[in-house]
Amino acid sequence: MSGTVAALRELVRTFPSALLGYSGGVDSAFLAVVLRRELGPDRMVAAIGRSASYPRAQWEAARAVAERFDVPLVEIDTHELDDPHYRANPTNRCFFCKTELWRRLLPEARARGLAVACDGTNAEDLRGGEHRPGYAAGQRAGIRSPLAEVGMTKPEIRAASRELGLPTWDAPAAPCLSSRVVFGLEITPRRLDQVERAEAHLRDLGVTGDLRVRHHGQRARIEVEPHWIPWLEERLDAVARRLGELGFAAVEVDPRGYRRGSLLQQLRPRA
Repeated sequence: MSGTVAALRELVRTFPSALLGYSGGVDSAFLAVVLRRELGPDRMVAAIGRSASYPRAQWEAARAVAERFDVPLVEIDTHELDDPHYRANPTNRCFFCKTELWRRLLPEARARGLAVACDGTNAEDLRGGEHRPGYAAGQRAGIRSPLAEVGMTKPEIRAASRELGLPTWDAPAAPCLSSRVVFGLEITPRRLDQVERAEAHLRDLGVTGDLRVRHHGQRARIEVEPHWIPWLEERLDAVARRLGELGFAAVEVDPRGYRRGSLLQQLRPRA
């Protein structure tokens, strides 16, 4: 057992009880299992916020992990698309999303008598001045981040997840569908559906690892891991036809490949 895993277990054992904001990604899946093992099924619950921005494939994976590891689960509808601030898709969009999420989840925690509300933010998420408006919303709501508190990094979480037998140990990052829509372009259920269907099509073709279909209005820009770029370019005509059926007039492959936060990078002036 690594030092940070031991520290995490020691920390969560101090929680009288806990509700976890649970997406089923690498971080929250690992934390859900640790909370379940340390607190037991009567003192914790993993809460999924369901909306059009949450991919169905991720929802199914999250439920499968919860069932396999006997993690108590609750699903709560969230309504961030009702918020005009969120729909406007500013660079701090995640602040409005997480504000809505915790506005729905905290009453659930209180109703169940759960003392601590927490999320899966890890230590790396808070380093290097990364753009994290969603974390700021959690801080405002009094949310704890146990992984970050004990200094756990993504590689450590993946390694510990593998030891526990979690299928998410090598899963790619999976932020919400709205993160694919270029800033300033309105978030709508149709655009989220276009992104989800486009990415599902590429997965069906066999693309693995990090994948994003960035929504630029009429244009889709595909980001994949570098070794997939030649493979995808060879099939671009067929891919463009399918994405055209989804409403994209133009489809291109980003020659730089997948990059975390690429839409935000486009807003920054070049030196």
